[in-house]
Amino acid sequence: MATELTFPLVPRRRLIGLSFGSMHSARRGTGSDVAGSRPYLPGDDIDTIDWSATARLSSARDSDEFIVRERYAEEAPRVLIVCDRRPEMALYPAGLPWLRKPDAMRAAVDLIAESTLRARGLVGYLDHADDEAFWQSPRSQASFRAVRDDRLELDDFHAGQDNVTRALDHLEQAKGRLPAGSFVFVVSDFLVAPSEDSWAGLLGRWDVVPVVIQDPVWEASFPDVSSVVVPLADPASGKLSYLRLTAAEARDRQAANELRRQELISRFEASGLDPVEISTSDRDEILMAFQEWAEGREYQRMRGW
Repeated sequence: MATELTFPLVPRRRLIGLSFGSMHSARRGTGSDVAGSRPYLPGDDIDTIDWSATARLSSARDSDEFIVRERYAEEAPRVLIVCDRRPEMALYPAGLPWLRKPDAMRAAVDLIAESTLRARGLVGYLDHADDEAFWQSPRSQASFRAVRDDRLELDDFHAGQDNVTRALDHLEQAKGRLPAGSFVFVVSDFLVAPSEDSWAGLLGRWDVVPVVIQDPVWEASFPDVSSVVVPLADPASGKLSYLRLTAAEARDRQAANELRRQELISRFEASGLDPVEISTSDRDEILMAFQEWAEGREYQRMRGW
């Protein structure tokens, strides 16, 4: 997979996971990122000797002093994708000019999986679309594709309003099956936010990333529809009702929706989370959103977090 078609998985902290990946670890080992230097000890690999530092120290002390450069090992990241399967995640059928969330969700999930593959990592999946959680621990890309095709290719969005909370609670109970430091991408519109307790149980252990998918017209804002009758669809039953709003009522809804989105992002940031905001199903634009997320984390890393 070409680099420009994926985004880098930038962790909030160094990983402790499988070796032979492409992400910097907390462990010392073979890798490209320098961890520090120390005096040479018997048994050290001669290839780890920093000859420039050795020459400077030997010259300063007028004796043979060998310096070894230690590097961080490179790890294979573990990634778990959690998907919201409420009926509201599938409101608009194909052909309408508004955001079709199932398409946006699939594009986001594919990009996360492909980016994990580029980092030679393992990817898993979790949702609570049924009475019980569907869980696949992070594993090979081929195994994940089979799960993705089974879970996301069907427009099966009938889960309860608390399905994300229940999925996160399941993850907390099964924490021994997901290593500390793993990425957990939670894909939802977050119009029904998970419980605070569910978030709190994840933050200290995993690298949680909210992926916020909201329609920019009807959810992140609201249009001036004072001159038309607006059809309202019940997400669960699909039944339509009709509503006429005044210009003032439309403005009030716009202000309320914009404030709701602003408060959601502020709550994430106050909790130390770095959300990815998606308002389109266009793959290239979704990729740009993930790349901006990665650039933001790289900037934080340069600032010393």
